[in-house]
Amino acid sequence: MACLLEAPLRISVLSEVTATSRHYVDRLFDPDPQKVLQGVIDMKNAVIGNNKQKANLIVLGAVPRLLYLLQQGSSSSELRAECAVVLGSLAMGTENNIKSLVDCHIIPALLQGLLCPDLIFIEACLRCLRTVFISPVTPVQLLYTDPTVIPHLMSLLSRSQRTQEYITQIFSHCCKTPEHQTVLFNHGAIQNIAPLLISPSYKVRMQALKCFSVLAYENTQVSMTLVNVLVDEELLSQVFVRMMQRDQPIDMQLTAAKCLTYMCRAGAIRTDDSCIVLKALPCLVRMCSKERLLEERVEGAETLAYLMEPDVELQRIASVTDHLVAMLADYFKYPSSVSAITDIKRLDHDLKHAHELRQAAFKLYASLGSNDEDIRKKITETENMMDRIVSGLSESSVKVRLAAVRCLHSLSRSVQQLRTSFHDHAVWKPLMKLLQNAPDEVLVMASSTLCNLLLEFSPSKEPILESGVIELLCSLTQSDSPALRVNGIWALMNMAFQADQKVKGEIVRALGTEQLFRLLSDPDSNVLMKTLGLLRNLLSTRPHIDQVMSSHGKQIMQAVTLILEGEHSIEVKEQTLCILANIADGNTAKELIMTNDDILQKIKYYMAHSNVKLQLAATFCISNLIWNEEDGEANAMTGSQERQDKLRELGFVDILHKLTQASDPNLCDRAKTAMQQYLA
Repeated sequence: MACLLEAPLRISVLSEVTATSRHYVDRLFDPDPQKVLQGVIDMKNAVIGNNKQKANLIVLGAVPRLLYLLQQGSSSSELRAECAVVLGSLAMGTENNIKSLVDCHIIPALLQGLLCPDLIFIEACLRCLRTVFISPVTPVQLLYTDPTVIPHLMSLLSRSQRTQEYITQIFSHCCKTPEHQTVLFNHGAIQNIAPLLISPSYKVRMQALKCFSVLAYENTQVSMTLVNVLVDEELLSQVFVRMMQRDQPIDMQLTAAKCLTYMCRAGAIRTDDSCIVLKALPCLVRMCSKERLLEERVEGAETLAYLMEPDVELQRIASVTDHLVAMLADYFKYPSSVSAITDIKRLDHDLKHAHELRQAAFKLYASLGSNDEDIRKKITETENMMDRIVSGLSESSVKVRLAAVRCLHSLSRSVQQLRTSFHDHAVWKPLMKLLQNAPDEVLVMASSTLCNLLLEFSPSKEPILESGVIELLCSLTQSDSPALRVNGIWALMNMAFQADQKVKGEIVRALGTEQLFRLLSDPDSNVLMKTLGLLRNLLSTRPHIDQVMSSHGKQIMQAVTLILEGEHSIEVKEQTLCILANIADGNTAKELIMTNDDILQKIKYYMAHSNVKLQLAATFCISNLIWNEEDGEANAMTGSQERQDKLRELGFVDILHKLTQASDPNLCDRAKTAMQQYLA
């Protein structure tokens, strides 16, 4: 029987709640303005902290009516302000509430309300706009639709501390792209917001600081302007330094350090400036310590990683500051077993941040170890570090996987680590697994790491080869992403270096001649360079040269001709001439050059080129063509004699003679060596 009573009971409770909510909405339609005002005030008191009531009122259509009253010129200032307060309270509910408010066009209505002279109403509209815009579901572009909005908001900054707090908070949440930065910069954000950094209100100072951090991020124009700004006769960078002092709130220290970090990365402050080395860097290292909240440790580590990413000296300083390398190991210890037993709330919090902590630690390790061999050694010797990286490669979170592979890539630049830690932990196995199915950004970093693992001195090269990696790499060369094409061909190039004929044959077979020649006409110069590098490695040692040229000679000579005729960089043409020099070193392959007058004329042209690198490479070709074979066979000797005679007729000896007087010693020596063959 109890079961039968349960449903009607629920219905009666629901209808009671709906009836109460309906009563609030009905009062908004009362003809007496005073009763409407009282109804709005009562609604305001009813919704505070009551998400269920907020949802009911939205469903019952309170929002359009509140917006109507807010926009009516006949409504009193008090009523309009109270409507804005209720709308702001509704916005503090769930994300669905925000979506409903945005769908009812709350943003244009509130922005219109800012044109009213009444300050209390303006502040209520701004507070509501702030609440709506800080939600992740609100399209920030709505702030920029009307070009008059930003300048008007700038003009309202001087009205009160509340307008300053709300407007700067709106700006810092709605500045998401370089275009947004430009709009705010062009409407005087810097000169309008800079004085707020010395406001008596902490909230205003903090929001102004956050504004500068989003304006300066990866923006050279803003950062270069900020570095010369004076606030109360003090340089802005010094204001930020004061805000990083230990007696300031942590949020302020961290955000000020971010401002200086972004200005430094944008080139406005030197990496050896004392405000970076002695202030920002130590402040960010402090943020990584156990004493800080998990959120602060994540932000501190990620900002520090970004600060020192391109600078080896900052990496060295950070690595010996406050035992940072060991301190980061603690990031992997959440959630701890103690918190699981004692505090469910704490466990939930730790779980939520565990992914972010691991991601931040991997990023910071990647940045620390990107250049210095001693730091890399320190990282790999940190407790269970290689195991943690290997585990990170198979985490459920894509962000953690990406950070782990970035860390692995950074460490893979070390010959020592490739030979020891990487081999001991067989990191190539999880790396290969990661390459099977991953988003492009993970694939780019994983394939970059694989390029290093395939270097000739890496013990991982053999097992990777045996795992059938060639097909995978060949498929990467067909990607739409230039970075993946580069990495695919780069890995194949490393694989082909000093490889046996079997491996080279597998590469050519798997890649296919069509794809190889498609890559030789790739619009991306990096892809072209690496493809030429692969070709050069395939064409090394005489038997290999002759074998490859006997089956693909015609197409290779065609590709070489096109590159030497095309508008390519010096590096590309030098690499192409080096391929010709390798072909010229073959026993039978060299005839493909000797019987091609067009190619011979091109070699002649590059021997007289203004660039020494091209002259050297072209001279190397001729040197190989005229070389007297030492095997003593009569037909070999006759062959070299015939080639020498033909090249003499074509004027190559005269050019070589001139080059023996060249100012570049290498070129001069190369020409003299070639001339000696004529005298032998």
